[in-house]
Amino acid sequence: MTSQVSSPAEKADGADGADGANDTVVGEQRSTAGQKPSEKEIRRLDRVIIRFAGDSGDGMQLTGDRFTSETATFGNDLSTLPNFPAEIRAPAGTLPGVSSFQLHFADHDILTPGDAPNVLVAMNPAALKANITDLPRGAEIIVNTDEFTKRPMAKVGYDTSPLEDGSLDAYNVHPVPLTTMTIEALKDFGLSRKEAERSKNMFALGLLSWMYHRPTEGTERFLRTKFAKKPRIAEANVAAFRAGWNFGETTEDFAVSYEVAPATRAFPPGTYRNISGNLALSYGLIAASQQADLPLYLGSYPITPASDILHELSKHKNFGVRTFQAEDEIAAIGAALGAAFGGQLAVTTTSGPGVALKSETIGLAVSLELPLLVVAIQRGGPSTGLPTKTEQADLLQAMYGRNGEAPVPIVAPRTPADCFDAAMDAARIALTYRTPVFLLSDGYLANGSEPWRIPEIDELPDLRVQFATGPNHELADGTEVFWPYKRDPQTLARPWAVPGTPGLEHRIGGIEKQDGTGNISYDPANHDFMVRTRQAKVDGIEVPDVEVDDPDRARTLVLGWGSTYGPIAAAVRRLRAAGTPIAQAHLRHLNPFPRNLGEILGRYEKVVVPEMNLGQLATLLRAKYLVDAHSYNQVNGMPFKAEQLATALKEATHD
Repeated sequence: MTSQVSSPAEKADGADGADGANDTVVGEQRSTAGQKPSEKEIRRLDRVIIRFAGDSGDGMQLTGDRFTSETATFGNDLSTLPNFPAEIRAPAGTLPGVSSFQLHFADHDILTPGDAPNVLVAMNPAALKANITDLPRGAEIIVNTDEFTKRPMAKVGYDTSPLEDGSLDAYNVHPVPLTTMTIEALKDFGLSRKEAERSKNMFALGLLSWMYHRPTEGTERFLRTKFAKKPRIAEANVAAFRAGWNFGETTEDFAVSYEVAPATRAFPPGTYRNISGNLALSYGLIAASQQADLPLYLGSYPITPASDILHELSKHKNFGVRTFQAEDEIAAIGAALGAAFGGQLAVTTTSGPGVALKSETIGLAVSLELPLLVVAIQRGGPSTGLPTKTEQADLLQAMYGRNGEAPVPIVAPRTPADCFDAAMDAARIALTYRTPVFLLSDGYLANGSEPWRIPEIDELPDLRVQFATGPNHELADGTEVFWPYKRDPQTLARPWAVPGTPGLEHRIGGIEKQDGTGNISYDPANHDFMVRTRQAKVDGIEVPDVEVDDPDRARTLVLGWGSTYGPIAAAVRRLRAAGTPIAQAHLRHLNPFPRNLGEILGRYEKVVVPEMNLGQLATLLRAKYLVDAHSYNQVNGMPFKAEQLATALKEATHD
């Protein structure tokens, strides 16, 4: 979904992700999607956090995605946090099978999916129990009462119904028989009970769309397109969606609806769409191939949470994209490296366990000095670990996880939309310096989403490269030959010769090569020179200086990388709003580090490094710059919460 922004506007936000939301009564409801105006009270909010939760078969991801799409179309700023069960199909109604989708949307700039939901939609007892501890007092809970029978409650350890025993007295509970009402709404469609039940998520979506004045036309159009080959199912889903909207309009239990105005932050003019990290990364790879005027080749083996990139790129053959789903991780990167040798922009996608399997071939790419993008979408480990949960624990693996001295540049995006720019940047480095490059995203960025301004073509960098076309060295006897390891004096990149070019025949392989000629060499001095040259090439990569946000000349710096950007920035906002000075900086380039990083670290009495690992960046900073970097970490499979970080950083500033 796209929306146009014609001019920027501004509004300060001092408490991103706060548990509550400011509200005022603004009068009667306007008509929505052709519906009759309501006489119910409307309250205007500046932000809302909603979480849809249910069984993995209840369609919570689709429900959240549709609500998000309409919210993006409406013009709110937003951030999402899908949370999937690890099992492919966990037993229905159990805690391991709970799937949820959290959306934070606002009339101003926000940075995170929010700390605690203002509204929980619980489709069954498992969804309620798995999420109730995250809710603040006074939160609204919409419960599907049809599922609160003895057996489903016993599955998750409820001896008595929480809807009746007073345990939910601290919340505003709306009991709604979603299943029964959906079946009743669809009784004229000739569907079986099981088929009709499947539309209860659309009933819930309709109800929430009424509550928060979301547009409805896009969802109805989506349903008719999605089920175009099954028009009866399509119309049944539309009917369930409308029934949920009408229920909110007519029931006495929902006496208030809420309005969150379009965002008024400083949006640059342009066309915006909602985008997830993996989709933005896919588009960035395609854009990079177009700007480099090279075919894009993806060699991949499916693995959560990276598989979406393979799925998306396979749709874009019209842009010269070739995708290969290999039988294993080793074959996938081997095919990609072969494509790099053949003169294509080569990519392989994976997650932590796959990086381990690809490590030998990554080392081969270092030795061959060919451009190759290794896209690693980090997840919880070790081993299989937490396939659907997020973590940042593969930094040291990307940095050192190969035999021998095999340096590889590392680039890490900070937000879902930033995955586009990070992919372009990683391609620039790989093509310019003839090296494999790690692009380290994670599950939080991959599945989360936010508004993204679609760039104009003339805003994108020129990534075109020059292939070798003829001999580049003259021997003592005057003979002109091609030396595959004769380097560019500025970048230390070797020439890229496409196989089949007459006169450019050369040898490649993993055994050490002689500098210049590329012949196999076991000479100790040559090996020492080649190792140091490959390291110097990576060390010499041009990356922008790191920028510091420090308006108050603080004594404490919080330094992050990757997806911690949103929670850190939100926490810093809170501290500054409360009068606590603190500086913030964020790293995109982790190898090499920006050249001014050491000088910046030396300015501050204390440096705090929040990470979703046990302190990997902090370890690198201590080793390289001899600074006492204080690690603040968690490895629970979830992103940091802004309030959690604000508390920790406040304590750090007062130590």
